[in-house]
Amino acid sequence: MTDPKDRHPLYRGPGQSREDARGPRPPRRDDRQGPRPPRGVERAEPRPSRGHSEGREEESRPAKPKEFRIYGLNACLAAFKKRPEAIRKLWLLESRIPKLQELLAFCVRNRIGYNVVENEDLEKLTASAHHEGICLAMLPQPELNLSGWLMGAPAGRCLLLWLDGVGNPHNLGAIMRSAAHFGVAAILLPKDSSLSHSGAAARVAEGAAEHVPLVRLGRTDNAVAQLTSAGFSLVSTVVRGGSDVFRSELPERCVMVMGAEQTGVDSGLLAASGLRVEVPGTGQVESLNVSAATAVLLAEWRRQNGGS
Repeated sequence: MTDPKDRHPLYRGPGQSREDARGPRPPRRDDRQGPRPPRGVERAEPRPSRGHSEGREEESRPAKPKEFRIYGLNACLAAFKKRPEAIRKLWLLESRIPKLQELLAFCVRNRIGYNVVENEDLEKLTASAHHEGICLAMLPQPELNLSGWLMGAPAGRCLLLWLDGVGNPHNLGAIMRSAAHFGVAAILLPKDSSLSHSGAAARVAEGAAEHVPLVRLGRTDNAVAQLTSAGFSLVSTVVRGGSDVFRSELPERCVMVMGAEQTGVDSGLLAASGLRVEVPGTGQVESLNVSAATAVLLAEWRRQNGGS
């Protein structure tokens, strides 16, 4: 005899609901694919699963902005004056309290943590003996891209600085200081450059890091084409074989290209440069340090062009 349950797919036994009898419904198209994206927005490909829900939740959260530490009295005071909203924490020596009353009052008003610490604590926090009694944890300034920077670039006289192969953060800090002093509009960094905003660079820059933007480049040939289209001329520096910078006419819209001390400027950039210059000297040393040479070249451009 046929079991009653086999007579019809919707047969319900005692206490069994219609939904129980039917069994789980097959997933609808929308269930399988998730919520539909708004019109005009492409659906992103799903990330590979890590095998547990916590990993998936972490992947969906926005990345937390990375903080970094700057130190040195002038560097920290300049950052406080220019970007107080970026400050996240303050460490200071007791001896610095009288000098930092305004900064401390700002931290209290805005519930920003601060700690009075010992000298050895600051040395550990900054990895430097040159902390000058203060350290700030801050959000970094965003690096710009060349296309975005050029959209707001000043017309007329304008000086840019392209650092090709320069990798020492102390050199970057010294170059930033000269750049701010002589009116450089931006410092251009190759896409693979290790240079960026750092505590060491900010201390050596003595506050200049807040005034000279860093622009991260893409492909070298594209960057050269964009700059040329915007009316800039490249001037590359060489140790020998170039024109005397003090006897050369430097362009009003100028990109001064500085190379690494050991390898110099890349051959492709040299080929793209309309002018190659050197800083003449006695010959008793091979060349100047890249930051010292930069200061000389920027000063000469400003002398010829009357500032930016």
